[in-house]
Amino acid sequence: MSKRTSMSGTLVGLVLVAAVSICGADGLWGEFDLPPVLIAALGAILVQWLAFGFAWKFKSERFFDLFGSGTFVFVVLIAALYSRSHLGLFDVALMVAVSLWALRLGSFLVTRVRMVGFDRRFDAMKQDFSWFFMTWTLQGTWVVVTTAPVVTVIGDGSSQPLGLIEIVGLLIWLGGFSIEIIADDQKKKFRLSGSDTFIQTGLWNRSRHPNYFGEIVLWTGLALAAFPSLDRFQLLTLISPLFVWALLVKISGVPMLEAKAERKWGSERSYVEYKSRTPMLVPRLR
Repeated sequence: MSKRTSMSGTLVGLVLVAAVSICGADGLWGEFDLPPVLIAALGAILVQWLAFGFAWKFKSERFFDLFGSGTFVFVVLIAALYSRSHLGLFDVALMVAVSLWALRLGSFLVTRVRMVGFDRRFDAMKQDFSWFFMTWTLQGTWVVVTTAPVVTVIGDGSSQPLGLIEIVGLLIWLGGFSIEIIADDQKKKFRLSGSDTFIQTGLWNRSRHPNYFGEIVLWTGLALAAFPSLDRFQLLTLISPLFVWALLVKISGVPMLEAKAERKWGSERSYVEYKSRTPMLVPRLR
């Protein structure tokens, strides 16, 4: 990747962080010198840059996923700490939801890298300063934009009620979280079985990427739950699930895996049939 492209990617990531955070801070400047959502965003980027320094020094990607997932927990804790309010049941529920997801995903990804011993995505990247720096910065962008509605609600300085919409949103989160866990576990067991072909059992018989579907659903649930507590420009933080969808389906997740599968099994009749009958993302019901 060229230095110019890397610098542009870094700049775009920082602009997104600033825009979403400023929207989340709307209406809170009178109550805070610096709204918690902005403190959390600044903290998320600084954590990534600090981690990048160590990663660059040792030319290692081993703790990339650990810092990524850990920063999700960090931002909700920062928002709660600086909100100066008695956190209500809903605020606590949001914190628990984000933390459970982050800790589960982080442990899953770190364990996977430890089993393999390396992450091929970083082979060339970690030798290029600007590219590697951009990647760590964009991880911070991922954290900030994805958690924006949740962090805004937790850090708004008031205890939020737990109403019907909030409950429905949390139940949707639970459904998406369950789908992601089951799908990851099924694929892990399939790979441990020693099979060199593609998985097409369990949830993977209904969707080619059920884990990504679950992740999009769970963030949609949290955005819905946060919706009643947001006002004016804060509502723009609800781009969170759309951002997650774009990231997974259009940029980093699905395109890379689909291309890899096509190279490996594209000429096999069984894969062609599997691909033709199985939706890419939204699971078929029958």
